[in-house]
Amino acid sequence: RIIKIFLKGLRSPQESVHDLSPIESFRIPSKEELRELCEEPTDPQAQQEIINSIEEVYFSSDSFDIVKYELERLPPVLSLQELEEYRDKLKQQQAAVSKKVADLILEKQPAYVQELERVTSLQTGLQLAAVICTNGRRHLNVAKEGFTQTSLGLLANQRKRQLLIGLLKSLRTIKTLQRTDVRLSEMLEEEDYPGAIQLCLECQKAASTFKHYSCISELNSKLQDTLEQIEEQLDVALSKICKNFDINHYTKVQQAYRLLGKTQTAMDQLHMHFTQAIHNTVFQVVLGYVELCAGNTDTKFQKLQYKDLCTHITSDSYIPCLADLCKALWEVMLSYYRTMQWHENHDQDEGTVVPSVSDGSNVIGTEENSFDRSYVKKKLEHGLSRIWQDVQLKVKTYLLGTDLSNFKYDDFIFVLDVISRLMQVGEEFCGSKSEVLQESIRKQSVNYFKTYHRTRLEELRMFLENETWELCPVKSSFSILQLHEFKFMEQSRSPSVSPSKQPASAVSSTVTLFEQYCNGGNPFEIQADSKDDETEDVLASNGYESDEQEKSAYQEYDSDSDVPEELKRDYVDEQTGDAPVKSFSRETLRSRKRSDYNLNKVNAPILTNTTLNVIRLVGKYMQMMNILKPIAFDVIHFMSQLFDYYLYAVYTFFGRNDTFESTGLGLSSSRLRTTLNRIQESLIDLEVSADPTGTITAAEERKEKVPSPHLSHLVVLTSGNSLYGLAERVVATESLVFLAEQFEFLQPHLDAVMPAVKKPFLQQFYSQTVSTASELRKPVYWIVAAKAIDYEQMLLLMANVKWDVKEIMSQHNIYVDALLKEFEEFNRRLNEVSKRVRIPLPVSNILWEHCIRLANRTLVEGYANVKKCSNEGRALMQLDFQQFLMKLEKLTDIRPIPDKEFVETYIKAYYLTENDMERWIKEHREYSTKQLTNLVNVCLGSHINKKARQKLLAAIDDIDRPKR
Repeated sequence: RIIKIFLKGLRSPQESVHDLSPIESFRIPSKEELRELCEEPTDPQAQQEIINSIEEVYFSSDSFDIVKYELERLPPVLSLQELEEYRDKLKQQQAAVSKKVADLILEKQPAYVQELERVTSLQTGLQLAAVICTNGRRHLNVAKEGFTQTSLGLLANQRKRQLLIGLLKSLRTIKTLQRTDVRLSEMLEEEDYPGAIQLCLECQKAASTFKHYSCISELNSKLQDTLEQIEEQLDVALSKICKNFDINHYTKVQQAYRLLGKTQTAMDQLHMHFTQAIHNTVFQVVLGYVELCAGNTDTKFQKLQYKDLCTHITSDSYIPCLADLCKALWEVMLSYYRTMQWHENHDQDEGTVVPSVSDGSNVIGTEENSFDRSYVKKKLEHGLSRIWQDVQLKVKTYLLGTDLSNFKYDDFIFVLDVISRLMQVGEEFCGSKSEVLQESIRKQSVNYFKTYHRTRLEELRMFLENETWELCPVKSSFSILQLHEFKFMEQSRSPSVSPSKQPASAVSSTVTLFEQYCNGGNPFEIQADSKDDETEDVLASNGYESDEQEKSAYQEYDSDSDVPEELKRDYVDEQTGDAPVKSFSRETLRSRKRSDYNLNKVNAPILTNTTLNVIRLVGKYMQMMNILKPIAFDVIHFMSQLFDYYLYAVYTFFGRNDTFESTGLGLSSSRLRTTLNRIQESLIDLEVSADPTGTITAAEERKEKVPSPHLSHLVVLTSGNSLYGLAERVVATESLVFLAEQFEFLQPHLDAVMPAVKKPFLQQFYSQTVSTASELRKPVYWIVAAKAIDYEQMLLLMANVKWDVKEIMSQHNIYVDALLKEFEEFNRRLNEVSKRVRIPLPVSNILWEHCIRLANRTLVEGYANVKKCSNEGRALMQLDFQQFLMKLEKLTDIRPIPDKEFVETYIKAYYLTENDMERWIKEHREYSTKQLTNLVNVCLGSHINKKARQKLLAAIDDIDRPKR
């Protein structure tokens, strides 16, 4: 075994040490064994060779069985000698190994002894350390029991006390959090939304601090639900702003949303609420009126769409419903306006606050606030047009839901006024021109106005056919502005009237409706009708304005202080038919007034009840036109038809006479004839009954026309005593002239509202129609002049005069006196008529002019009937004519006498030579062929021969040929 150990040691010292058991490793060979080993031969080389001859298998692990190995190596046939030799070899090998081991042990003996001493010393040190540790533990146990355990116990208790105090504080906080919902409910009832949100957020923050407690997780969920509930109530509170804005309420709501960090969301929600408020408001207003008018019917109106609901509004409830609708929408828009005001003021206040600390967090917060303010501002500005568009669409649906064509005029005007005011609101609200409203009200207005105008034209025809052309007595200070229908023109400066009734300068200088009604009131409140308080006082009593004026009619007649400026235009120049451009001097005006008949009455306008009705209609039309300018052209066109029909009626009643149309005296100007033809073609229905075979287009055209009026049978135009209805003719023509003057007065107002592309129509109407009113005097009064004097009797008297006298006569003929008596009788009857109606100077001038002109032409006609005439006879003609002129100038103020040259030139032509007469005939084409021919025939034999006569007659024939 020792050999095996030594063999291993020689091969692998580390492995040999580990392979030894504890006993083997510590067993030391005895001295005898060492000495026996040392006494062996000491040939190192021989020993080494022996050791090297040992088989490798002997150096294997401990599990190697040497005995078994050697027995198995024995040959099958044993030989004692070989066995002994082999045994000796093994002994030598054992001896060599043992010798080698002994040498090694002896070599390491000092080191072994030294190490053994160290082990002994270490054992002694360990024993001492054990004694020291035992004593230390004993002393520590004494210290623990005497001092440490007591002191540390106090410290532990103190620490535990501190922990319990913190726990108690946390528990109290948790208890407070548990009771927070009660306080939150109270704050919500008080509408203290910012405080409630602040409290809720603080509770959530506190809850996150104590989230390690199991009860807090449930509380945190409850607080989140509460916060969501607060947001819902906050949204409801925000929706209340849309109908009734309250600064304090809105301030709380905005503060609450700012705490939540949802300023932009709040603005989005606010616009949604405004849109919803508009829809709900109009629906509830209309629904209320529909259910009220429906009574107890079971119709489920609430399920109807708003558009369908509007069609159930009755005519009686239409206007109150419209007013309430606009009032409700005004409240919504006013709330939006005040909301914008709040944000503007709030932004200004925030802009003036300068942050005290400019650290990074403040800069970020300022940027966020600036972004929010910018977003809110843009959102509010964008919302203006959006909300107004919603309002327009709702009102448009309401407007078009009912047919207004059968409404009363005042009711329809009220509708227009309400819509006009609503459009003003829209313009002030967002600068909109309200195209949607304008188009819808334009459709209704055109539809209504066509029906209304057609009815008014029929009424006008009825009035004209029943008009007796009696003077309607009005004050001399009468003005159309005194009529109720024209009050809107005087009220145009009032800030309370609708925008369409205000001039641009007035609008710019007055406050807006939002500023005016910001703190209360409503621009759509139905005002009590002030018509009773503004009773018109335009009629004169018994033709006089007062008793004092009646007494002083003569004394004050020269004074024109009580005559309005526009009424002075009654004085129309007889040559042009136009009103004078320059004002008359006082003397001229006084002299002309003396020429007026009926000096015992003041110079009041001449008009009839029908004229007043037409003027009132014009006022109503202008009201509608002022309120709704898009249909201005249609309204003015219809207004022109009123004037056209009145003009045509006056002409038809008093001026149409085919007998005198062909006189060639230019009684009707080409402009007047053109106007009358245009009126007859475009406005007058000349057919007696509708043609069943006519086309639809023709029927529509006839529908736009009015039958020609017929003069009332009560008006007598055939009586010579009344000068063939002169009073009625004066009232008719002068009322037409007065009506034309009022149209002239209104021209600037009409021109202001007329679209630019349609202004040529207005200008043509005034130049071709209105200005021809005074021209109608000539044909109307010509008929009176033609019948007032018996011109035929004068021709008979002239035919009995002998003109071929041989001596110059000093006495005029009797026909001159007869003619002058006719004129005196005419003057007397003229005075009689003037007691019924004032005859203005232009009328009296035209009457006298017509009579004198007809008398002079009758004189020429009488002279043209003379078969024979001498030079003395021509002198007698001149004497008669001069006598006539001298007496006539005492009866009239007209200068010069009309057609005076017409007579004198004809008389003097008798003395002309052949050549001069031929030239004279060619130059004076105003004479008829008969008159010229007679002139040539009378001159035959005195100073014209037959050849010259033929030549002159040929010249007359050349002049007459183009006429034929």
